[in-house]
Amino acid sequence: MSKKQLKSFGRKIRELRLEKELTQQQFAEKINLSTNFVGMVERGERNTSLLKVFTMAKALEVKPKELFDFD
Repeated sequence: MSKKQLKSFGRKIRELRLEKELTQQQFAEKINLSTNFVGMVERGERNTSLLKVFTMAKALEVKPKELFDFD
């Protein structure tokens, strides 16, 4: 992914997390990762594995492809 795509992906994660009214801490606990990692993903500073993408999608109750639905 390009840096622009990473930032867009991160914004989408944040948007969906906030729609579910989850804090970064609550979301991190649901996906068994650190809040630092979640923050880095949301800021587009960290790439993530496909397995983590599926885990995040499940925690956010969306299909994985929805995480990539950004402009």
